[in-house]
Formats: sequence, C-alpha cells, structure tokens
Amino acid sequence: MGDDVLAHGGLIPPPFSPQRLLTEWVISPIPLALVLVAGVLYAIGVRRVTSGPAWPAGRTWAFFGGLVAVLLAVASPIDAYANVSFSTHMVQHVLLMFVAAPLFALGAPITLALRTCSPRVRKGLLLPVLHSRALAVLSNPILAFLLFISVQYATHLTGFYNAALENDAIHELEHAMYLAVALLFWWPVVGIDPAPRKMSHPVRIVFLVMLMPLEAFLAIAVLNSPPYPHYATLPAPWGGAAAVSDVSTAAAFMWVAGDLATLIAALLVAGAWLRHDQVRQRRIEAEIDRREAEAAMGAAPATPRSE
Repeated sequence: MGDDVLAHGGLIPPPFSPQRLLTEWVISPIPLALVLVAGVLYAIGVRRVTSGPAWPAGRTWAFFGGLVAVLLAVASPIDAYANVSFSTHMVQHVLLMFVAAPLFALGAPITLALRTCSPRVRKGLLLPVLHSRALAVLSNPILAFLLFISVQYATHLTGFYNAALENDAIHELEHAMYLAVALLFWWPVVGIDPAPRKMSHPVRIVFLVMLMPLEAFLAIAVLNSPPYPHYATLPAPWGGAAAVSDVSTAAAFMWVAGDLATLIAALLVAGAWLRHDQVRQRRIEAEIDRREAEAAMGAAPATPRSE
C-alpha cells in the first residue's frame, strides 16, 4: 500500500499486477467479524445435528461458499480497486447480490437453527421472529422483487452511487442494502428454509424470467450514461478515456453476469420442480397400489372351512 496515492478522500492504488493479489487486501473489522460469527454459528449448528436425517453436505458447502463470496467482495483486491474501476465495483455487487445471497439461501441457515437450537430459543426467539408481521411483509415475494430491482435502479441511476464512492460509510450502507434485498429476493425463490409465503415452482421460474429483462435494461441505461464524476476525474491511469471505456465493460458484465446467474437459478428451480413432481407421482402410485391390493384382498372368496 506504500505506492498508493491519496485522492477523492481515499487511497488510489497503482495499476493492477499479480503482486496486488497479495498486497491489496482490505481488512474491514465489521464485515470480517460478521462473516466469522456467521461461519462459526453455522459450523456449530452442523455439529449439533445428531438426530434425524443427516445435514446435507451440499447445504454446508453452499453457505460457506456464500461467506467466501462476501469476503472476496469486501476484503479482497476487488474492494481495493472498486474505488477506481467501475467494472471492478460491478464485480463486487454481482458477488453480493447474485452469488453470496442465493448461496446463503441454499444453505438453509434457518432450518439448521430450528433443528439445533434449544426449545427455549426456538419458542422464545426464532419462531416469534419467523411469525412476526414485519417479516411477513418484508418476505412478501412481490415486495422482495420490487425492492431487489428498485434498489439497483435507484443506486446506479442517481447520485447515490457517486456518493458511495466518496464516502466509506455510504459505501458500506450500499453493500448492506444490496445483500439485504438480495437475501429477501432469493429466500423464497431458491431457498429451502420455511418462509411466511411459499411460492410454487412455476411462480419462482416466472419471477426469475421477469428479472432478466429488467437487469438488461439497467445495464443498457448504465452503458448509455457518462462515467460517474468520481471515476471521470481520477488521476491516470484510471480517469478520462479509461473511465469511459470502463463503463462499457461494467455494463456488459452486469448484463451477462446477472442474466447468467438468474438462468442458472431458473434451471435449479426447474430441476427441483421435476424432482418434486416425481416424488409426488411415486406417492400417488404407491397409494393406488395399496388401495388396489386392499380391494383385491377384500374381494377374494373366503376359503371354505374343513369339517
């Protein structure tokens, strides 16, 4: 960090090099502490699953994959260079909204907590929160969808984004908003945890299909906008023509990464829908076989008694 220069109220790193993968890590105490606490609590929960079905390893991998995505977004050189490169900043947002959030939902932390916490905590804390009116409103799929879209449009197409680049507190708030609305959106769409409003598989796919053009429109709007003043006035090699070119890269990445993540999620939901229907069909067939067997037993002629 010794070669960095001061501009726009923050450190401006030199041009990227492989060496920077080791030297440009950003240690922010609050995000790091939250990630560590979440990881430790989840690991404790997995260790406490001693009765009933074994905890699926895929859920554990998904949750810790989400934690890794958060660390890459807020502590790696991605965060260090987000302040001078719009495309790098876009990678940061995609990691939070389209990688970390759905992975957390697939990790089913609420289900794990309900299975492993004490009855006192379950009845006194978890269940009241899950059944609260506030969570019922926030977890409404339509509201979650609107928040997920509106927060992205409002922050990218207003002065808020430039303010976040100039002020660390607003930048952290931006990250918290992105992750929060993404968790609300992905929870009922790909999540396994109980939710106040369950969505059928067809409705989940419709939500994901509706999301794709809205993400594309936002990318087009960003593409046709001038660079944010923060980026445009940076010293070389970041500002000027480089900032203009970087807008195109950022918009393209937003479009491709957002739609690709949404498409993968739609395929996963379709696969879950198929498995759900197959299980239901097998149950129906088993019930039909049972009833036919019972009917056949009842219709069989009685065996005559020997005298």
